[in-house]
Amino acid sequence: MMTIIQRVLSLPRTVWLLAAISLVNDAASDMIYPLVPLYLASVLMAGPKALGLIEGIAEAVSSLVKLAAGVLADRAGKTRAWVIAGYAIAGFARPLIGVATSWPGVLACRFADRVGKGLRTAPRDALISHSVRADQRGVAFGFHRAMDNLGAVIGPLAAAALLAAGVGLRNVFLLAAVPAIIVLVLAFAVREPEAPVVAKRETFRWTFAGLPAPFRRYLCVLALFTLGNSSNMFLLLRANELGASAARVTLLWALFSGVAAVLSTPLSALSDRYGRARVLGIAWLAYAVAYLMIGLLPAAGWALWIAFAGYGAVTAALEGTEKALVADLVPQERSGTAFGWYNLVSGILLLPASLVFGWIWSAVSPFAAFAFGAACAFAAALLLRAWAIPAAEAA
Repeated sequence: MMTIIQRVLSLPRTVWLLAAISLVNDAASDMIYPLVPLYLASVLMAGPKALGLIEGIAEAVSSLVKLAAGVLADRAGKTRAWVIAGYAIAGFARPLIGVATSWPGVLACRFADRVGKGLRTAPRDALISHSVRADQRGVAFGFHRAMDNLGAVIGPLAAAALLAAGVGLRNVFLLAAVPAIIVLVLAFAVREPEAPVVAKRETFRWTFAGLPAPFRRYLCVLALFTLGNSSNMFLLLRANELGASAARVTLLWALFSGVAAVLSTPLSALSDRYGRARVLGIAWLAYAVAYLMIGLLPAAGWALWIAFAGYGAVTAALEGTEKALVADLVPQERSGTAFGWYNLVSGILLLPASLVFGWIWSAVSPFAAFAFGAACAFAAALLLRAWAIPAAEAA
């Protein structure tokens, strides 16, 4: 039996290129993202209302563009151009934040950044699924997510090093143009895989029509899970509430990202051997346990480190497996549309999820909010196996 290292090494060149692109791109993105609130407050003198408006508009637009790009990529039968355009727009929009003189300028940059993310995400996921065999999808998506999470570790550390060296906030933003150029060079090296032979090309629709019933059921269950999967900012707020200092919160987030980076490939690869629905169901159950544990913690002791590491492991198991299951449930010629719907559901529901979570936190208690998230994950895990993808269909 091939080891996990051998399986990763056997992945095609396209997957390696896309993984390297995600590593560099996310390092640049996470080098900037934590500094945006500080830049708005200390340089542009804008408050939390402006930040909320900027992020709300940017993320909502990104979710809608993901679906549009996926459908249009299927219509054209091509994905590479969408990937290049998406990375180019986002890569060169981010540094421009450093020359913005008001919060509307930052909004324009974040808007362009998220449009770029929306353009590339579904076509890129489809490109990965087109480039590998069915029994490689788990390890392929897991490896891609591992590099993405590794970039989330490198980016903040690079920003901290630059600031410690005396580089100003504006210049940190401008320096993000360097990895953008590297990403663009790598993106042009990606090749379009051979398109499947389709006897009769169907009319493409923006709705669920024509997509397989198991995929539609899977999206419904995913929506339930996402409703309890609030912004990770609440995890950091919980750590701070328990007594963790700002420095410790930063280290806890680095621990989470590091664990996710290390474990994404091997845990997602388990779905190639034991089945997507089985691995994903277990991951969602583990998510419920992790949320309950974080909600029950009395103080920021050693258990908090274990909880964040465990949450990183859970994230590693579910991210790649969720995407591999999408690829399994739809024909290849509809994969762009399917990934568009997947990203729309998992992205746009984060807003109501965070609103509900925050309301329960304020009106009842932090534990009640985490218990709600755990209940949604538990119910989603049961419905996944009992209704969305029964064991007989998953076999």
